[in-house]
Amino acid sequence: MIVTLMGVTHLLGPKRKTADKLQNFASGIESHGEARQPIAIKYFLTAILFVLFDVEVIFFYPYAVNFKELGWSGFYAVLLFVAFFLCGFIYIVKRGALKWED
Repeated sequence: MIVTLMGVTHLLGPKRKTADKLQNFASGIESHGEARQPIAIKYFLTAILFVLFDVEVIFFYPYAVNFKELGWSGFYAVLLFVAFFLCGFIYIVKRGALKWED
């Protein structure tokens, strides 16, 4: 049904292609320069690290809900989980991934 409706609107819709309509539009601002500008990799690295450590916090929820039933074995498992991520965070800091003064 979707393909049919898209096809019908394409066939029956108005076809007034002018130079103004075919020009790129960016919020009314005249475009200038190249779209492929180099961006520092630090921005992407910081975003990836944020997602990684944000997902780590999500894994604490099941433990928080069931901490009485999990007992000491669950507590040790969470400590091991935190230790792994703490090792990863120390590695990131030592490698200088979070330093912006380059």
